[in-house]
Amino acid sequence: MAYVPQDLLDRITALEREVRELRGRAQIRPAMNQILHGDTVIGEGGRLLVQDPDGDAIFETGQSPAGDWSVTMRRDTGAPAIGVGANTYPGDSAVNQMVRIFNRAGDVIVMDDYYADGYLGRPYVPVPVTPGVDVTSSTERTTHIGILHVQHRVVHATTSVYAPAGTTISMRYQLQLSGGVLAYEQIGNTFTVVGGAAGQELTNTQRIPIDRAHSERCRLMVRATRTAGSGTGTVFPFGLWGVNTATPEEA
Repeated sequence: MAYVPQDLLDRITALEREVRELRGRAQIRPAMNQILHGDTVIGEGGRLLVQDPDGDAIFETGQSPAGDWSVTMRRDTGAPAIGVGANTYPGDSAVNQMVRIFNRAGDVIVMDDYYADGYLGRPYVPVPVTPGVDVTSSTERTTHIGILHVQHRVVHATTSVYAPAGTTISMRYQLQLSGGVLAYEQIGNTFTVVGGAAGQELTNTQRIPIDRAHSERCRLMVRATRTAGSGTGTVFPFGLWGVNTATPEEA
């Protein structure tokens, strides 16, 4: 029998032991519930989905079917709760990247403006005004005034005007100019009510875009005058609200 050096046998024994250890470790499934170092990257159209047992995506992020990159959190019913991007709401443009918060019925209760970047869309914010004021003069006067902290790009204004028999009442809206100066410009259209033989009350609603920066503080006034007759008219602002834009032109 040929002579085999003892140290060579020891080396072979050690190698066999290491092979057995490696084989055993290869059968151990590594932990998949931790990422301790480095980034996890999802790209090229991929998405990360967290689903409930029914298959509803409770959390998802990645490229949406509209082509943008979105983030959506849903309730376990599948109804959206919070979302950024077109994947949140059917029919969205991938360009606008809106942020939305939904109630449990699926209605949007908080959002930024779809067309006007930098403005609030919802909730609507009221402009405080005083109750109805009588109009008894042919000299135009301020019947109502409110401080507008600009959050929206559009003011939704509803005002009722009463003109008694034989009397005509006109009203309009004015907004303080930028820069804090006490000068004003008309916004929206003048509304005129002719009392006729028996008098009448009519209501006017306007969507009025306002060219003011977000968070700017300015005065919004209702101005009215009696343009014909001698009766006493009344101006009732039913509601002045900041609202979201409805068309690109309003932005």
